[in-house]
Amino acid sequence: MKNIINEIRSEIIRNADEKTKISGERFFKESVKIYGLKAALIKAMAMEFYKKLPDRNKSAIFGLCEELWKSGYIEEAGIACEWSYKLRKEYIPEDFAVFERWVKNYVTNWAACDTLCNHTIGTFIEMYPSFLSELKVWALSESRWVKRASAVTLIVPARKGKFLKDIFEIADTLHADQDDMVQKGYGWMLKAASEARQKEVFEYVMKRKGTMPRTSLRYAIEKMPSELKAKAMAK
Repeated sequence: MKNIINEIRSEIIRNADEKTKISGERFFKESVKIYGLKAALIKAMAMEFYKKLPDRNKSAIFGLCEELWKSGYIEEAGIACEWSYKLRKEYIPEDFAVFERWVKNYVTNWAACDTLCNHTIGTFIEMYPSFLSELKVWALSESRWVKRASAVTLIVPARKGKFLKDIFEIADTLHADQDDMVQKGYGWMLKAASEARQKEVFEYVMKRKGTMPRTSLRYAIEKMPSELKAKAMAK
């Protein structure tokens, strides 16, 4: 199985482009490790190599994902996320410990955080809602990425109108956080929730707009009608 990792890295390096690398780095405030491949190519590569895997056992694939995460490269993390999401029909409650380890040990930028959380962990939470309590623990973390993960994990369920009470609880915990990555994360979560539950999210925002960071507020109301935006933004 180790050979497949070497093959993936060789293929990534062969396709890496310096212009794409420099362009990608501009999206991050922090230092990131990037080879220089477009997201669409990484996704296609992930699917191509998935078909070549000699062992489709979930445990074996998760082990390969862990090796990819350890590299720290955004492109390898992207492949790990594609593979872990591909296995969603096989998720069991014990998998949460694996996903939590990846978030806490390997996520060091918003792209890795959002890709893993939106799909892999978000789907897991929809399947096993009892783990919402774990996301609330994440919201209390000292790590900016674990806190962001607590919110962005719920983006897809939020769009479906799910877990609104839990979404508000997490937003309350993150409410006054000074980190812009956390502010944008929970603001995005509220925005996603507003797609299905606009009235409730607007009422939530109006009660807290005096103390909510403007970054979070702007994200939360982004998809609301202009008259509601004006009310939310008024002093």
